[in-house]
Amino acid sequence: MLSSTQAIAPGFIILRKLCFAAALALPVAVVIVRLGWWQSGLLLYAIACLLAAVLLALSIALSLVPRLRPLRKHLAITALCALPGSLLLAITLAGQGDRPAIHDISTDLVQPPVFTNAPLLRGSDSNPLTIDPANHQQQRRAYPDIGTVHSQLAVEAAYQRAGQTAETLGWEVVYMDAEQGQLEAVASTPIMGFKDDIVIRLQAAAGGGSDIDLRSVSRVGVGDMGANAKRIRAFIEQFSQQE
Repeated sequence: MLSSTQAIAPGFIILRKLCFAAALALPVAVVIVRLGWWQSGLLLYAIACLLAAVLLALSIALSLVPRLRPLRKHLAITALCALPGSLLLAITLAGQGDRPAIHDISTDLVQPPVFTNAPLLRGSDSNPLTIDPANHQQQRRAYPDIGTVHSQLAVEAAYQRAGQTAETLGWEVVYMDAEQGQLEAVASTPIMGFKDDIVIRLQAAAGGGSDIDLRSVSRVGVGDMGANAKRIRAFIEQFSQQE
């Protein structure tokens, strides 16, 4: 006659296999996204993280059942296997926070910089580059600190520094027009490899020096989890350190 733990062992085998499947699906999802099938990759990534979180909670709950004490070691292994996906889900949810579901951030909301080269690089399924005034109020509430950068440097000198700053931040400068005071760059996220486009516009300031405006737009996704605002802040901080 089978003991109670032996009778339910097949269920634990299934549980562990599901955990392994969820863990394996995470790197597979990253590869799929990097190959360009970002919608399918993100769907697999989300399913894997949700499954891992459910399995982690289930493993912890089962480990508290007295008659399953002999299987706690196996449950602990299962929980550890589900931990990475659960942590990634928690990080994603925490990163979203109360940030608005927008993906186009500009330091100038009255007359945002306009892209010249980016339309040639973005695919047909990329987010449009048309300016949506409806998002501006959301940006003002979420990122009130983001605004035009004022520099004491003349436009020519500020332009050179802007290009150097972009390269220092690891952006790929893909377009430069010194005469118009504009350059464009592409930033890639480290894991998924998502590419976002940035345009930098430099103009002579009324009181001398120069005014520098940036606009950063995600190619895919509805919300950017604050990535574009963070990118602009990083540029402003790096540029200002060289003043």
